[in-house]
This record gives sequence, structure tokens and C-alpha cells, in this order.
Amino acid sequence: MTFFSPTQVFLNYRGEQLRHSFVSHLIDAFERNGINFFVDKYEQRGKDLKNLFLRIQESKIALAIFSTRYTESSWCLDELVKIKKLADKKKLHVIPIFYKVKVEDVRKQTGEFGDNFWTLAKVSSGDQIKKWKEALECIPNKMGLSLGDNSYEADFIKEVVKAVQCVVATIGLEEQENHFGKKKRKDCKCELPDLKKSRTKKL
Repeated sequence: MTFFSPTQVFLNYRGEQLRHSFVSHLIDAFERNGINFFVDKYEQRGKDLKNLFLRIQESKIALAIFSTRYTESSWCLDELVKIKKLADKKKLHVIPIFYKVKVEDVRKQTGEFGDNFWTLAKVSSGDQIKKWKEALECIPNKMGLSLGDNSYEADFIKEVVKAVQCVVATIGLEEQENHFGKKKRKDCKCELPDLKKSRTKKL
């Protein structure tokens, strides 16, 4: 059954690493399932970060796709700070996606992920670094999905699609409650993804 919804999903990711691989396959899956999304490749060249911030504000869901090269980009991290700010205000649902990177490496800025972060930090301001660290420590604590080095990517993408559909359904129920009054939550049978319960087939 194809899933159609006007709810916009914002993809926050390291383009140079994932645009032509994982993200391209994810976009294809979103299109096949009728999921509305936004990726920065559709932005006109020359526009500044404020325009992307507007796209984030227009979205109801954000996928923060962490990969080893994510922290090479101040652009990715600035987007993440904005995502955290909106999530803190309950204006945005965030699903962290750990693409072949450990959750602890993201949370504590260690491993290759951390090496790239501290390299970028050397040419960044103290205030920037503080905000980036706060976002990196906060977002991974949310329920999300993790792909290991020896997992099937196609199966993982199906999991991501299901997770997004679940959150979209939850948002739809919340909107109905706000418009028509409280309904019983049992009407929505899906559950948000739990990182600890996430399963991908091993090679």
C-alpha cells in the first residue's frame, strides 16, 4: 500500500559521502512510497544557510543521517543545531540515522567521526563548537536506527521508510486530536523506532 502524506521530511546528511549512494536509494524509496521530502540538492546555488533553515522549519520530521564524514561539514552541524532547537520546542520530530558509525562516536565525538569534528573545530569559533557539541550529544539520545558495516542496506532503507511512516501517522493523529479533540491513542498501532530494537540482517 502506497503511503501518501503532505508532511515534509528534511534530510540532514553529508552530501559528498552519501548523496550518490545511500541517500539516493533512500530518496527513491521515499518517492515510491509517496513520502514528501526535502534535500539540499534541490536548492539553487548561491543561497545561504538561512534558506535551508526555512526548509527545516517547514518540515515536520528531520532525518539526521550521521556518517563518518558528517563532521567535516559546518553546514551539516549548523543544520543539526537548528534541528535541535526546533525539536526542543516540540516543533519537529527527529529520527537519528547512524550510517556505519557508532552511536557513542557521535555522542562523544570519538573515532573517525570525532577526528573530523576536532579538525573542523580548530578553524571554528568557541560558540559554534559549543552548540555543535550540544546537538551531537542530544540528538543521538532520541530513538533511531543504526546500520552496521555488515548489514544489508536495502533492508535498512525499508526500516527507515517504516519509521518515517510511523512518525507521519503519529503526527496525523496529533493533528486530528488538536482539531477534533482528544482521541484514544490505541487507534495508532505503530511504535516509534527504537535503536536498541533495530534489526538488520547480517552478512
